[in-house]
Amino acid sequence: MFRTSTGPAAPVVVAHRGACGYRPEHTLAAYRLAIDLGADYIEPDLVLSADGVLVARHDAELAASTDVADRPEFAARRRTATVSGREVCGWFVDDFTVAELKTLSMRERIPGLRPRNRAYDGRFRIPTFDEIVDEAIRAGRERGRPVGLYVELKRATDLAEAGREPEDALLDALRGFRLERAGVRVLVESFEPSVLRRLARRSSLTLVQRVDIAGRPYEWERASDGRRYADMLTPGGLREMSSYASVLGAHKSLLLPRDPEGRLGRPGRLIGDAHELGMAVHAWTFRNENTFLPAEHRRGSEPGAHGDAAGEYAAFFAAGVDGVVSDHPDTALAARAEYLAGQTPASSGSRSRRSLFNDAIRPARPMETNRTGAATSRPDRPRTS
Repeated sequence: MFRTSTGPAAPVVVAHRGACGYRPEHTLAAYRLAIDLGADYIEPDLVLSADGVLVARHDAELAASTDVADRPEFAARRRTATVSGREVCGWFVDDFTVAELKTLSMRERIPGLRPRNRAYDGRFRIPTFDEIVDEAIRAGRERGRPVGLYVELKRATDLAEAGREPEDALLDALRGFRLERAGVRVLVESFEPSVLRRLARRSSLTLVQRVDIAGRPYEWERASDGRRYADMLTPGGLREMSSYASVLGAHKSLLLPRDPEGRLGRPGRLIGDAHELGMAVHAWTFRNENTFLPAEHRRGSEPGAHGDAAGEYAAFFAAGVDGVVSDHPDTALAARAEYLAGQTPASSGSRSRRSLFNDAIRPARPMETNRTGAATSRPDRPRTS
């Protein structure tokens, strides 16, 4: 969280895949717009190309958001693959070199809900992580404020089974950029605990354990481990999580569940339990369209029409979340400003939230490692006051 001059701490706003409510996701244009709108962090999902380059992609399969299916030179690359335990037919990132990926044109992934974004189809290319970092550094210098990176490593178990570890490429890239000098904050998130544990041993990065509303991490499924995401949220599960991660990145329905009519219910104990362990809580994912909003915040009957997203944010800010991940960061920032305007130091309670999770807001620290790759220093665990 950020400190404010007037008292209460400001929850961070993370631009989900860039400002993907307004531009096709994971394009440099989406990241640039997110920065222009004022997002505290931009969030790239990272996967490895065939030649080991980190590129920004959410899906392993390419046809959903590129023109690969229309490219006859790549027709023979179409195949069926197992992606995190599920059979998928199409074209896959790890079958293409970065040079080949750069020839593909990006498209809006959900054009039915975001038809305006189709105006940008064909105008952008798949960015590499290096290009995204360059953009964050440049934009931060131009605006006189740091722009953070909120990185998700995708398909860690699939890649590890293929003898490839994306965290190696990530650590190499971060060391090369010396982001602490540029004042760039870095958080790394994953659904899979093992990748975060490896990073915790090897670096001083701030780590985010993502938890979904149902199911389990693929690594547990692959190992026939009976635990599920719900087991991470028990008192014992949260204590274990806090030993390697500083942030709980929770599906928003885990924090404020919806009733059978789709309306927001009352928050449970999860936010408070995580705070007591010194963890921040970031909720995902917020979107303006009616189809994603609680029933009481929808406006009209069109699924793609924008509803009262600000009302949903207000409920989560009041519940005590420390960050929100949003497709529409301008809406999140406006809702945050309105929420903070109504707060006073006296109303923030005796338990100060300003000191919670300081590691997540300080500039990235050098990742000091020994010859085995193990970290020689790590930030102290944040504590509640």
